[in-house]
Amino acid sequence: MSVLQQYKCPCCDGAIEFDAGLQKMKCPYCDTEFELETLQSYDAELRGQPQDNMTWDTAAGQEWTPGESEGLRLYTCNTCGGEIVADETTGATECPFCGNPVVMTGQFAGDLKPDLVIPFKVDKKAAMEALQNHYKGKVLLPKVFKDQNHIKEVKGLYVPVWLFDTDADAHVRYKATRTRHWSDSNYNYTETSYYAVVRAGGIGFENVPVDGSTKMDDALMESIEPFHIGDAVDFQTAYLSGYLADKYDVDAEASIGRANDRIKQSTEEAFAATVVGYSSVIPTSTTINLQNGRARYALYPVWILNTKWNGQNFTFAVNGQTGKIAGDLPMDRGAFRKWFAGLAAAGTAAVFALSYLLWLL
Repeated sequence: MSVLQQYKCPCCDGAIEFDAGLQKMKCPYCDTEFELETLQSYDAELRGQPQDNMTWDTAAGQEWTPGESEGLRLYTCNTCGGEIVADETTGATECPFCGNPVVMTGQFAGDLKPDLVIPFKVDKKAAMEALQNHYKGKVLLPKVFKDQNHIKEVKGLYVPVWLFDTDADAHVRYKATRTRHWSDSNYNYTETSYYAVVRAGGIGFENVPVDGSTKMDDALMESIEPFHIGDAVDFQTAYLSGYLADKYDVDAEASIGRANDRIKQSTEEAFAATVVGYSSVIPTSTTINLQNGRARYALYPVWILNTKWNGQNFTFAVNGQTGKIAGDLPMDRGAFRKWFAGLAAAGTAAVFALSYLLWLL
């Protein structure tokens, strides 16, 4: 039985055909011509592309020593199901995620003890000031929001985070072009040259954070990064005094996918920065092999501010170490329409001025 070998054009991905007149392979879509030996070599290299190997040692966290967790209590929110760990001096409180009352369900037990904790450096007053500063310069923010929104709850919360360390060997392939333009008395010409560019090498990663809580929005948590791990200390229950701690519900094993995504994206960005001198660069494949991968369990300090306005809840997160804030704000639709109309009018005026200038010339 015969097998038909079909090649794809490296330039446009179209199916390439053999041109009997040229005695070459030719793409019917972009008219690029290739020697058969060149395509065979290129195809062999693609088929030899290594596969990802992204495995981890996820033995993160520690076992609690006898009596170490006796001063901790577990609170459960009846509305969103969130489980919050606090010290025994904490009275009735509210859920930092949905703002509803939570009840103490008993002695904290089980799960792992964190390896590290970054203590709070930003106090409650500074967190509230960060929110007020966040309002400044927001031209589409309703004017009454600043005065009428009610800060329903401000809670200092330690968020569970898995920290991933690894060494990565990466192989990234790009499709690049260089374009040249010239003219003569009759025509304008454009010549586009295509290149297969490869970058390979090693890159190390330390403390790649992945949120270990489904109740804490990943995008919100990553928006207040970075946290400076140099301030981290060995975990002690004393750091929880006066604060809450979210109980992780995503373990290290389940967090590997997000860690791999972040590592892969960072690797591609670092390698792409070395591909210079081309008109365009498009990544076509990335292969990463990880070595010495390990995970650790840490607690990151975050102030959660819940505000309510016009029947809606708005949640903001403040980095408890640096004061960086993130969160959604309401939009004044009337102000937006005026702003958009003004922008459109400015664009129309600019087009008219340009047309008038060309008419004068």
